Amino acid sequence: MTRSVLGWVGVLLAGVGCLQSAAQAPTSPASTSALSQRAVLNRYCVTCHNEKLKTAGLMLDKVDIEKVSEGAPVWEKVVRKLRTSAMPPIGAPRPDQATYDSLATYLETALDRAAAARPNPGRSSSVHRLNRAEYTNAIRDLLALDFAADSLLPSDDSGYGFDNIGDVLSMSPLLLERYMSAAGQISRLAVGSPVTSPDFASYDAPRFLVQEDRMSEDLPFGSRGGIAVRHFFPLNGEYVIKVILQRSAAASNIRGLDRPHRIDLRLDGERVKLFTVGGKKGKPAQAESTEADAGLEVRIPVKAGTRLIGVSFVKESSAEREDLFQPEPGEEAENPAIGSIAIGGPYDVTGPGETASRRRIFVCRPTGTQDDEACAKKIISNLARRAYRGSVADQDLQALLGFYREGKGDESFEAGIERALEAILVSPKFLFRVERDPANVAPGTAYRVSDLELASRLSFFLWSSIPDDQLLDLAQRGKLNDSEVLEQQTRRMLADARAKALVDNFAGQWLYVRNVRSASPDLGEFPDFDDNLRDALQQETVLFFESMLREDRSVLDLLNADYTFLNERLARHYGIPNIYGSHFRRVTLTDENRKGLLGQGSILMVTSFANRTSPTLRGKWLLTNILGAPPPPPPPNVPSLKDRGDDGKILSMRQQMEQHRANPACAVCHARMDPLGFALENFDAIGKWRTTSGSTHTPIDSSGALPDGTKFNGPAELRKVLLSKPEQFVTTVTEKLLTYALGRGIDYYDEPAVRNVMRAAAPSNYRWSSIILNIVRSTPFQMRKTQEPTTAAALR
Repeated sequence: MTRSVLGWVGVLLAGVGCLQSAAQAPTSPASTSALSQRAVLNRYCVTCHNEKLKTAGLMLDKVDIEKVSEGAPVWEKVVRKLRTSAMPPIGAPRPDQATYDSLATYLETALDRAAAARPNPGRSSSVHRLNRAEYTNAIRDLLALDFAADSLLPSDDSGYGFDNIGDVLSMSPLLLERYMSAAGQISRLAVGSPVTSPDFASYDAPRFLVQEDRMSEDLPFGSRGGIAVRHFFPLNGEYVIKVILQRSAAASNIRGLDRPHRIDLRLDGERVKLFTVGGKKGKPAQAESTEADAGLEVRIPVKAGTRLIGVSFVKESSAEREDLFQPEPGEEAENPAIGSIAIGGPYDVTGPGETASRRRIFVCRPTGTQDDEACAKKIISNLARRAYRGSVADQDLQALLGFYREGKGDESFEAGIERALEAILVSPKFLFRVERDPANVAPGTAYRVSDLELASRLSFFLWSSIPDDQLLDLAQRGKLNDSEVLEQQTRRMLADARAKALVDNFAGQWLYVRNVRSASPDLGEFPDFDDNLRDALQQETVLFFESMLREDRSVLDLLNADYTFLNERLARHYGIPNIYGSHFRRVTLTDENRKGLLGQGSILMVTSFANRTSPTLRGKWLLTNILGAPPPPPPPNVPSLKDRGDDGKILSMRQQMEQHRANPACAVCHARMDPLGFALENFDAIGKWRTTSGSTHTPIDSSGALPDGTKFNGPAELRKVLLSKPEQFVTTVTEKLLTYALGRGIDYYDEPAVRNVMRAAAPSNYRWSSIILNIVRSTPFQMRKTQEPTTAAALR
């Protein structure tokens, strides 16, 4: 049963009331332990979950507690409700903690013993398409080419919170056309084919980016504003670089030209041109103009490859500004800003150049017509082995050589290689990860995946990309079934820069950090919000999570760390003094409310509405991503909150939510979500601390309580409550990581593996490396189940 269904069942369980003492446990020859656990169930659960009422479809009076393994799907639901204190429901009699733990431990022990005797690794999708991030990374690692796939490939559907779930990654005719178009562009860029006509690419600065300081580590010290981009120049030749200044929102005028400004254009850190735009000394120009940037362009020779282009204003000292032009007393001088960079070309091409892509592709060069095909075979075999993630069958190689011959024709060796590469990039063996059941294995049988399949599982888990040569070599030699070799490879890959994919793709989706780019705070409510703050909020969480992996800290530090990463803009937003400049640096936190994820503005913003906070969204985020007890989706036609009472007075957020919870149908979920969200109510919708809210400046009440009666007030106390049961958070992290690693949802038969991972990681205080290593060692990661007999028959 899926986690979403589990959540649905759980909420129904939580909403059932009127639990009373039940009948005594039935007489049976079971052990004393089983009898005592049956008594607990009868007292607290069976009154509602019985054959007559069938509440939530659960009949605990009919499930044999002496044969736990036979009812594993039911008992795993019960364990989850016990461990998250979600059952019995709020207001009903509850057992003490020792009773909770005793029943949960009894069930877990029996379930884990049965799972060890008869492993069930589940069955992920047999054909798993690469998602957009994986495709981009695979192109980078195969061809040493940074290709912006976002411009050609659509975003992917998600399931279970991630976009790498095999069952939702379908392939449509339109998407196949996109892949074919991308393959053509990529192969031409990688090989360095001649172009028929120059092309222009434009890089825009965000509209609401305030350019009053150094904007990037890639721009020189002493600069103001600007943008820095990495652009791939396909051939040696001349290119035009244009600088376009930002226009005012209401018209096409350029602001801030009442005095001179110097614009610094650089290629790979070296100055190419220093422009001057605006008024001259003692003689101001027109304050705004539409054509002042018409001459801000250069045409220069550039070698092929990825180059860094930076454009920024030279930041003038006070003395320089007064010498250049002094505004009238009382006037506030406005500065112009960079709107975009346009790069066009190539012109006067002198050759393909020696790019990293060409070095990666052309591992040999033919010395004469006779050995053209031998060299082509070597190049194509090398590329196909990496792209297909394993040995290349002779029939596949012959097919690719056919494309090579067709492309070569009467032209060139390189044209043939380009055509073969294009064929590789549209091959199903590149676009899909395929796992085949071994022959002569009975349906429903668990088996260990091949070393090559395990290598792909590992590389797409840690790197969101294809295996490298070292991993492939070991897999082809059958070495990955050696536990020491597998651990060594896992640690090596975690230390590699490519493991940042775990930050971008795993944490980016689990923690909703990706959503920061699309968040749209109401500028009427939050006039201080700009794209500088947006970027800083996202970068803080990215750097924070990255430090967790790099330093191999405990996963619990995500909630409790006493440090973060700030620049001046974000520090000012948080009210933290003495942080200057755009550079991010590690800062020790003294405010208990800001520690860990709960104090980070990125998460607080994406769990708010555009114009106000949402205790419900924040509570749902905590239940789903921290406590692992997601609520069900809301029912249809939920009424909006009323911001005024019957007497016409403005209601506080807490009063609005209390009125909403007066509806019993709403109270079932909100009674669990809202108290958690209210603990974060001191943070506004963009993560700024406050003590009052609304136009009436109503004091904020950030108190709340858990279903078991545990009380808290504010984020610091909530964090302590969450950490008082650390296993609950670690379970959530492990389940999220396992979901991401397998590319499928977690089912009841995976829970013993989750508990095994946690037990193995406990001695290290749940360090990231320990959890990841034990996921890699786990049954569902290393094994797979053949199709069940009924499924196999249906497919035939």
